[in-house]
Amino acid sequence: MWYISTKQTNNSIKAKIKGDIMKKIKIMTVFGTRPEAIKMCPLVNELKSRTCFDTVVCVTGQHKEMLQQVLHAFKVVPDYDLALMKPEQTLFDITSAILSKIKDVLNKERPDLVLVHGDTTTAFASALACFYMQIPVGHVEAGLRTNDIYSPFPEEFNRQAISLVSKYNFSPTELAKENLIKEGKSENTIYITGNTGIDALRTTVKDGYTHSELEWAKGSRLILITAHRRENLGEPMRAMFRAIRRVIEEHDDIKAIYPIHLNPAVREIADEVLSGCDRIRIIEPPAVLDFHNFMKASYMILTDSGGIQEEAPALGKPVLVMRDTTERPEGVKAGTLKLVGTDEDVIYESFKELLESEESYKKMSEATNPYGDGYASVRIANILEENLVKKEKR
Repeated sequence: MWYISTKQTNNSIKAKIKGDIMKKIKIMTVFGTRPEAIKMCPLVNELKSRTCFDTVVCVTGQHKEMLQQVLHAFKVVPDYDLALMKPEQTLFDITSAILSKIKDVLNKERPDLVLVHGDTTTAFASALACFYMQIPVGHVEAGLRTNDIYSPFPEEFNRQAISLVSKYNFSPTELAKENLIKEGKSENTIYITGNTGIDALRTTVKDGYTHSELEWAKGSRLILITAHRRENLGEPMRAMFRAIRRVIEEHDDIKAIYPIHLNPAVREIADEVLSGCDRIRIIEPPAVLDFHNFMKASYMILTDSGGIQEEAPALGKPVLVMRDTTERPEGVKAGTLKLVGTDEDVIYESFKELLESEESYKKMSEATNPYGDGYASVRIANILEENLVKKEKR
């Protein structure tokens, strides 16, 4: 006679109950560029600190060396590296490579949720792959808009497209939330968390930090420059650099550090316009810890980047944004940012004013940063725990 003893039955029930209790929610994070990594690594580490999550990290390698620097700084080891970077890759190359390579990873892991960040081609293509496979997507830094689909390019399209498929939208500000509601997203899917980039600063900015480049700039007001956007390549970037050089050559008490992007086109223009000025130091991209401490040591920042518009104000640094549009109008409204475009004379006058007017400088440097308090990752993890883990147990 075949039978199951009461003891066996009880053990089976206990095992099942234990399995149900111990079942973890699998969350995969996907990112591929240095800026994404800076903002996603604090969230990865927060998720990994919670036993209710099985956290899987997939990097695409859209950036390579610059990405590795950030992973090392935050002690994040990827479970998967798609390693898709190749010389002179195009948007077609990146998009098609991600779609083809990430399919096997998603099939193998079958995550309960995939988190992507911001507006990169990595984020867009990964979200699209999840949509094809009907895997829920969570969008970190959701709702930023310029409402000009070609500016910045291709980022504005990417972030709008991700919003079409995202189930969870983690917006840094109230305005970002309002943008999503206007586009028809349900308010129940949107959570205001602050920006995870501010979280990163809590880890990277150090008292007593020293560096040879800062020693070179000692005794001068340090200007930090970043410039790399596709839409600025060519004459707009030449105009930006000409304006910066004019101001620096007119003010003996300032020096500038420009961590240059790896894009050969950017390097060619920088060499053409900025070379030969002994108070402009062009350096290779520093590790994230170094760059954040350069920001802290700087007097002001000129940039066409995105995340710096959030990070620098958290450190009390005025930012001139060398773009015609910004998806971060909260900073402009708060007074931490000034949108100066790419016209040489406008950049020149705005830069000069901040150097020569103590009142203008103080107004920007003391403005309140609207992008959060450094605990966005905790909020996102709490939201996921409430929506995924606790609902699973019910």
